[in-house]
Amino acid sequence: MAIARVSEIISASDKRFDDAIRSGIERANDTLENIEGAWIESQKLELRDGKIAEYRVVMKLSFVLNS
Repeated sequence: MAIARVSEIISASDKRFDDAIRSGIERANDTLENIEGAWIESQKLELRDGKIAEYRVVMKLSFVLNS
C-alpha cells in the first residue's frame, strides 16, 4: 500500500503564470521525491504602478512516501 503526502508551495515569475508553475515544480523536484501530481489552488497578480509586476501561484503537490 502506498502512502501519499501533499505539500503546498508558492511560486512566482515576472513572465507569466505558466512560468511560475514550471519553476515551482522544478524547484520542488530538487527536494521532494516521487511527485505524482499537482493542482493550482490560486493565482494572483502583483501590480506596481498599475502594471503586472509578478505572477504568483499557490499549488499543491502530491508525492508518494518511500517505504
